[in-house]
Amino acid sequence: MQQNSIFDLSSEERQELGAYLLGQIDYYLSHTDEVDVSPELNLDSIVQHARKFSFDHPIPAREAIDHTIEGLMQYQVHTPHPRYFGLFNPRPNFMGIIADMITAAYNPQLAAWSHAPIAVEIENYVWKEFASKFGFHDEHSDGTFTTGGAEANLTALLTALMHHFPEYARKGLIGINRKPILYASAESHHSLVKAARSCGLGTDSIHLIQTNASLQMDTKILEKQIEEDRSNGLYPFMVVATGGTTGAGAIDPIHDIADLANREKLWLHVDAAYGGAALFDPGLFERLHGIHRADSITFDAHKWLSVPMGAGIYLTRHKDILNKTFSITADYMPKEGGDLETNDPYTHSIQWSRRFIGLKVYLSLLTAGWEGYRKMIQHQVAMGNLLRKELIKSNWTIMNDTVFPVVCFTDSNRHVSSDPDFVPYIGNQIVRSGQAWISIYGMNKTQTLRACITNYDTTEQDVMVLVELLNRARNEFLENKQTNASVALVEKPE
Repeated sequence: MQQNSIFDLSSEERQELGAYLLGQIDYYLSHTDEVDVSPELNLDSIVQHARKFSFDHPIPAREAIDHTIEGLMQYQVHTPHPRYFGLFNPRPNFMGIIADMITAAYNPQLAAWSHAPIAVEIENYVWKEFASKFGFHDEHSDGTFTTGGAEANLTALLTALMHHFPEYARKGLIGINRKPILYASAESHHSLVKAARSCGLGTDSIHLIQTNASLQMDTKILEKQIEEDRSNGLYPFMVVATGGTTGAGAIDPIHDIADLANREKLWLHVDAAYGGAALFDPGLFERLHGIHRADSITFDAHKWLSVPMGAGIYLTRHKDILNKTFSITADYMPKEGGDLETNDPYTHSIQWSRRFIGLKVYLSLLTAGWEGYRKMIQHQVAMGNLLRKELIKSNWTIMNDTVFPVVCFTDSNRHVSSDPDFVPYIGNQIVRSGQAWISIYGMNKTQTLRACITNYDTTEQDVMVLVELLNRARNEFLENKQTNASVALVEKPE
């Protein structure tokens, strides 16, 4: 086979570069804990590195690889680091990395079933397994892989509209004579805002429901809001429960919300993008009681299942709703296999041309199995419990109530914790140290420090390092406050 020397390179060059790149990746994975978790944010230096080479003058492939790796090593938050205690961005497992390499090389096009039948059927197998684990019956369920939770939540909104307003696909919102209203917790993910904007509903269509002391949706307030909206001529059609909020890991009372949704004829969507991984542990999964009653579910494998971004999944117990929402005919699309009982992915999802998203989940499950993931989830929960225990011993107060390894906390001394400078100072000191990364989250009008275990390699030692850094930063803050107060007294005029 004749090959293009610029784009294909030679066989020898491909093998040499492949071996070299795998070596670089192996070194990074083996020594991730030795790099600073967060970079110095020097905009000029970062832009200068990105623009170091001109496209007018091509450079050797290995030099291009080195340049890219150097930039990533120096200028990114290293989410694979065992002391990255931040958002739901875990260390990707190696089989997930391999899957993305395979996908890039073979480049299957999943728009039409006949173009990539094995890839489509692998994805079908994976989402059906998850649907079964969540309690959906196989003969009635449907699903699709998405780019992430945002697309899955948008898909849920569109399918809910189609379910309630069958003419929506043809007439749009203008064909609906009453304003559709959806409900979500005040702690729900902001992707719902984007979804409402994207489909034309607008953000005023989202009625956010207050939460209780544990940051769970208050079902009594929800019920009153639905009644009030109906009396005002609005059309409630959907409620979104969250199975593990981004901020504090709160789990809405899904079973109670399902009861209310059933009475009020609302589409129940459960955003379990993070917390859905509880299905791997029977004890944890009990906290999602009622999720099997949902009309649809969002689940992100790239969160707690530790595969490379992005790998979202939309699941539904309504067999035909995806096709009703997205079905379309295009003469130019392949027709092979048209007589088979299959679905072309482009006819029942938002995406058209599409990457083989599910392979990273498939290979990870093939090699780790349900049991391997159960142990991983349990390990991270144990590290979260250890962090709570050590924080309490060091006079920090845990502010959130969740079984997930998401810990929101502040100083036990109310005089200290109420200082508006305290939490930002501690957070900045931890991040600037380069030794760990945590975030800041406001809950119940109180600023808290937030640390989440996202890494299967995080150890007890990593947890202890974080606690030590926090205690040191707190001591520095108190010393600075005392020094400033003393200076102020000395300088105060008589």
